[in-house]
Amino acid sequence: MAASTPSIRSKLFVLDTNVILHDAGCLWNFKEHDIAVPITVLEELDRFKKGNEDINFQARAFLRRLDDLTSDVLSDEGTSLGPGLGKIRVVLKGDHGESLKKAFFSDAPDHRILDISLTLQDHERPRSVILVTKDTNLRLKAKSMGLPAQDYNSDKVESFDKLYTGKRQVTDLPSDLISEFFINSGYVGTDRLPMVEEPIANENFILRNGSKSVLATYHATEKKYSRLEKVTAAGVTPRNAEQSFALSALMDDNIKLVTIGGKAGSGKTLLAMAAALECRSRYRQTLLARPVVPLSNRDLGFLPGDISAKLDPYMQPLYDNLSVMCAHLGESDIRSKLDDLLVKYKLEVTPLAYIRGRSLQRVFFIVDEAQNLTPHEVKTIITRAGEGTKIVLTGDIQQIDHPYLDSLSNGLSYLINRMVGQPIYAHVTLEKGERSALAELASNLL
Repeated sequence: MAASTPSIRSKLFVLDTNVILHDAGCLWNFKEHDIAVPITVLEELDRFKKGNEDINFQARAFLRRLDDLTSDVLSDEGTSLGPGLGKIRVVLKGDHGESLKKAFFSDAPDHRILDISLTLQDHERPRSVILVTKDTNLRLKAKSMGLPAQDYNSDKVESFDKLYTGKRQVTDLPSDLISEFFINSGYVGTDRLPMVEEPIANENFILRNGSKSVLATYHATEKKYSRLEKVTAAGVTPRNAEQSFALSALMDDNIKLVTIGGKAGSGKTLLAMAAALECRSRYRQTLLARPVVPLSNRDLGFLPGDISAKLDPYMQPLYDNLSVMCAHLGESDIRSKLDDLLVKYKLEVTPLAYIRGRSLQRVFFIVDEAQNLTPHEVKTIITRAGEGTKIVLTGDIQQIDHPYLDSLSNGLSYLINRMVGQPIYAHVTLEKGERSALAELASNLL
């Protein structure tokens, strides 16, 4: 396990399997510091090579990159990752196996990774050795053994409080200024609102003066604000200002990417579907999808039936919203009309696992529960967009079912953070629940 003697200021990061499955390009995000990959990680990656899910792609990509970096033999000293970067090496075994067995009473991949990490810590002193894992439990185990452990933060949003909400409220405006929004086609130049600091493309505003108010959206290319008209889509009418902002962005053909955040019952999915139905003549097809993330260890294979039957439990929330759409459209026999709705309006409910490799032309694509996607999965989805396609992602970044994502590291937060200010992008966070008084109470108190 002998290695060269690098600068003490450079650190050695030990990678867990879940970091690589999250981002196969993680090797180039540690700057001048060295990287160690336990042999257990390579064994685990071997189990993930086959398949069409994003984690299978990440496993294959990482192994190919590692193979390209190494020559015929990967020595204990490691291989350079490139100019200005550290080295990478694979570590075969550790010296703490017996003590870990006494501490944890079992042999597991996590414990073998921990064993190698502790051994590296012994051999590399006084150099810092840090275990990088997205597994909270493994981080706690490492810390209990005196080993520093961190989450993989390369694609994390800095702070939940700083995440863009897509709207602002400005009060105590001159009464005549608000009146200007109701003349001249509802447009007001930025020079008339100097009190609004650094407006962002497609940002929404609630402008008030006492009992007088107006909803407005900022258009960066034209450097002006426009009054927001209250619109209805497929029989669905917004119930609050945030829903009005969201529906306006959803129906604007100049905005090609929309994200809608908000807690359960705030109307995210319903508004997206209503806009898709209202705008259906402008698109060749409407696709509805959501990530398949089970809430327990029972995955798709445990469910009976063919792939359609297996997917039904995961896609049911989308069908529930379609049923609501039928009701708003005045259809009395919901069950019999649901299939007609899917055929008539060219709606397709599809799993995200099969999106890779597709090119979506003139498609209105709604991705529900996007907070359960990784940043790389979000990138994969959006790069499928062809000419005339609009992509909408909805989700609640505080309700995450993915075991290795949180409110700062999930794909939806990452997308919002990176896309702010782009003229073809809009985001709105819905704050008020509209499902029912009971649902709103439960969301706030429980």
